[in-house]
Amino acid sequence: MAMYLLVWSPVAWALINPAVPSLTPERLKRYTLEQTRIDGFKAGLGNVARALAHLPSLMIFDDHDITDDWNLSAQWEETAYGHAFSKRIIGNALIAYMLCQGWGNNPDAFKGLLENTRRLSASGDDRYLDSPVQDALIDDLLRFQHWHFVLPSSPALVVLDTRTRRWRSEMALKQPSGLLDWEALSELQQDLLDHPSAIIVSPAPIFGVKLIETVQKVFSWCGYPLLVDAENWMAHRGAAQVILNIFRHTRTPGNYVVLSGDVHYSFVYEVLIRHRKAGPRIWQITSSGIKNEFPKTLLEWFDRLNRWLYSPRSPLNWFTKRRRMRIVPYTPEHAETGERLWNSAGIGQVFFNAQGQPSEIIQHNSNGALKTRMLAPELGDYPD
Repeated sequence: MAMYLLVWSPVAWALINPAVPSLTPERLKRYTLEQTRIDGFKAGLGNVARALAHLPSLMIFDDHDITDDWNLSAQWEETAYGHAFSKRIIGNALIAYMLCQGWGNNPDAFKGLLENTRRLSASGDDRYLDSPVQDALIDDLLRFQHWHFVLPSSPALVVLDTRTRRWRSEMALKQPSGLLDWEALSELQQDLLDHPSAIIVSPAPIFGVKLIETVQKVFSWCGYPLLVDAENWMAHRGAAQVILNIFRHTRTPGNYVVLSGDVHYSFVYEVLIRHRKAGPRIWQITSSGIKNEFPKTLLEWFDRLNRWLYSPRSPLNWFTKRRRMRIVPYTPEHAETGERLWNSAGIGQVFFNAQGQPSEIIQHNSNGALKTRMLAPELGDYPD
């Protein structure tokens, strides 16, 4: 809660006045530098709050809003929720997310939970929250199934909760869970039916880099999914097949745009359904992250090997779950020859035309470099 308040509101800063601690000269130098940066952040926060007061801020949590690898596997869940202390940590984070973001996304879904939260707050008159009331609220939040939301806009905006409604692996508890279970995927299909176009917010890309997904699969087979953050849509056979079938359904939108982050690099794919002239057009737009970047040399090699091993004519494409789809990568404006993955912290911006198709895709770089446009290739360059 303190983090939310200090990041988004200038009011909380007026309530604290930290004194400089006793430090060694080296640490004092670092402290002074960091204090200068915090002062600069604080000075601009009033203008930020004023701007955001006039704009909707629609978001959904991913793992780092709670804890790394949150609900990655059934074994992870058994371990985390099987201990009272770790369960309380996760529950407290969900309370903060509900009050500071989730409630605003979909107010009607939280009426009962908010009443229970008021009861918890009222129990703190003696400076201590009532533990049974807090545990009861946390249990309610862990059972809650309405973190996702849909805006009846044009195009429709469908925001997925890929963290709490996981499709747990039946093969082994260590294996990665699917990002949505069968019931949630069925609800997604109903939300999409008969819309001419739709924007889907999926924290993890639905269409990712095949080589990186293969590496994650190998580590998962060896029993180490946590080591490589093996959280992609193709990591779970059931979830992968259902989400791809949704895209191929004849009554789902003619234009999809999938907005994602999570992977610490940026890219854009256009996806076409093979052998269907009137099939939907899909854009996977991934912008990540605002701060963190992928190791530069490693990503360059992944990018290069991915182009070699999974080119349009490569037989390896027949061993992937996406073989019935044609993946056409966009080119970052300032990339070196052949590069498709853009490794620069920043934030993405997408402009849409009247048909719900992306007309311009931009990555704003946090290092002060010129903005990077994602350039569409000639579709004829990528044969079926």
